[in-house]
Amino acid sequence: MCKNNIMKTYNRFDVCFERGIGTKVYSTDGKEYIDFVSGIATNCLGHSNPAIIETIKNQSSKLIHISNYYWNTPSINLATKLCKNSHHEKAFFCSTGTEAVEAALKLARKYGKMHGTSNKNKIIYMNNSFHGRTLGALAVTGQKKYQENFTPLMNRVINVNFNDITSIKEIFDKEVCGVILEPIQGEGGIIPAKIDYLKEIRTLCDKFNALLIFDEVQCGIGRLGSLFAYEQFNVVPDVVCMAKGLGGGFPIGAVITNKKASIFVPGDHGTTFGGNPLSCAVAYTVLTELIDGGIIASIHKKSNYLINKLKKLKEKHSLIKDIRGMGLLIGFSIDTDTKHFMNKCFEEGLLVVSAGENVIRLLPPLNVSFKEIDEALTILEKVLAKDF
Repeated sequence: MCKNNIMKTYNRFDVCFERGIGTKVYSTDGKEYIDFVSGIATNCLGHSNPAIIETIKNQSSKLIHISNYYWNTPSINLATKLCKNSHHEKAFFCSTGTEAVEAALKLARKYGKMHGTSNKNKIIYMNNSFHGRTLGALAVTGQKKYQENFTPLMNRVINVNFNDITSIKEIFDKEVCGVILEPIQGEGGIIPAKIDYLKEIRTLCDKFNALLIFDEVQCGIGRLGSLFAYEQFNVVPDVVCMAKGLGGGFPIGAVITNKKASIFVPGDHGTTFGGNPLSCAVAYTVLTELIDGGIIASIHKKSNYLINKLKKLKEKHSLIKDIRGMGLLIGFSIDTDTKHFMNKCFEEGLLVVSAGENVIRLLPPLNVSFKEIDEALTILEKVLAKDF
């Protein structure tokens, strides 16, 4: 099998997967792996979920794609379900999380022009954040390693220290049109925002008439134990960006806005594949399974179970230094090279992914069973017992 024609944008494990079911995936040589990466928090219902498969079959036999010059029923249904279960009233559909962020940034810039002078176009973002790899999203990603080869980036963006209210108060003024942040920094190391910090930023945005944007691409769609991450912090943003788990593995992104931020008009923004009938039908099924199927309601119990098991492992193995996260977005810092640790897990049949400098992320499907959690932790303990 020749792999030379794929551009090397990732350092991939030496494996080729061909099928999966639930939490398990199988390589071309027949080896079984427990998947606690879930496409990086994307396969929220696991692999080959029957409801998703049935929806794909049914909708693909009717209508896969049609231009956004026309309405389609699945997109209307999905927008209704998202808005009915949130504090927001409008939805814009795209294909990825980065696209959702790009739409949010444009909303903030337009809002500034509508409600201030020509200079009301500053966007504040957080150190250690990650919002995507397109030039706009990259400009508000607070990690130089992702930015340095692509400068100059979009201007009038200002980074501040995450969870440091003093640093943002010092620079917040009437020229700010928006603030973007992750309620939990995922790629940055599973760092939750402090509730009081988010409340203070909400107050600042209201005082200076700026949009508050939450990037929930990784931490939203049930992963924290509520449909939206902001519900765990009791702070309602003006704009929510989402993707990943929304499609359960099928590509879709979305932005939802409150009345204040619902300012796009025809010609302001668009996307060819956003809102297509197939992706929207799948996302509607995912939300139905998560909300009406009771999966979200089970997250807290599973989270407590997983965290308590990790705490016991920490007591036995000094390699674990810290346990962090919420819901089923869990990380633990380790006193060794994360790449080496991931390779050892991979060799034993467990897929995990790193975050930040020294954190291992555990991102199981949201419908993971307690038995499957135990299976993963048995492998994890075996790896921790190795000589590092």
